[in-house]
Amino acid sequence: MIENDSGQPPAARNLPSLLSGLHAGRRSCTVSVSGTPGGTIHVRDGLVVAMETPGAPGTEAILLKSGRLTEKSWASVRATDTTHEHLAKELVGQGLVGAGELEMVSLGALFDAAFALSLNRQTSWEVGDPVPVLYAGVGVQPERLVAETTRRFAMLTDEPGSLAAYTRARIQPTPAAGLPESVAVLPPRHRDLLAAADGRRTPRDLAFTLGRGLFAVLLDLRLLLDLQLVHFEAPARPSTAPRVPGAPTATPTAPVPPATELPRRLPGRTGRQPTAPDAAERRP
Repeated sequence: MIENDSGQPPAARNLPSLLSGLHAGRRSCTVSVSGTPGGTIHVRDGLVVAMETPGAPGTEAILLKSGRLTEKSWASVRATDTTHEHLAKELVGQGLVGAGELEMVSLGALFDAAFALSLNRQTSWEVGDPVPVLYAGVGVQPERLVAETTRRFAMLTDEPGSLAAYTRARIQPTPAAGLPESVAVLPPRHRDLLAAADGRRTPRDLAFTLGRGLFAVLLDLRLLLDLQLVHFEAPARPSTAPRVPGAPTATPTAPVPPATELPRRLPGRTGRQPTAPDAAERRP
């Protein structure tokens, strides 16, 4: 890969083209992306190994919030590796997480972060030196990352531009959610999601609270919406809901108007792939 005089890769028109250039040059670096939500992309030998963004829980948050790993165990691992360069190896070596499970969680968090990062157009980034990060596996080629992100958008809605608003909308249970017969038929993950939806939390809040991916939460919320067990409300102000079940919550000071419902999938339909030539390019 040809670099300019500053040592940085040539200017790219979007993140996918930047990552493709880094892949071609087998670069190891960190890409800091500004915007909302913004985030950090970790590249090793041209492959994307991890992403961190406030828009979705990462590997650490998923392991802790889901109960796979205790705070005490995590603190012990961090103490043995102060550089955080070998966290995955320490987790597996101490028998706290299986190697296969850690790789699966790490890959799932990577794809979920790419999806969350793609909810808004990113126009500014900076390429810097690699920094330590928790990840397992060899990494993912940029083309695969783009394809998976495109698939997830197509599964949720035919209008990707509106999807970002739903991740910030508050999830309000309906009166039907309080009926035992309505909840009894739901699988455990849907019941947990419904219990955590207190009218203040957004899909993003719910993902952090339950230690689940944002995409998976949105899929389950669509089902609960179809069952008329929840509805979406546009936030009157930025969310201040805690991400820990049972913690005190702030009471809204003003009524919130209802938002347009999340687009629902018709039977036998999974959504269409974007047809615009640059639709996949503008998502990492």
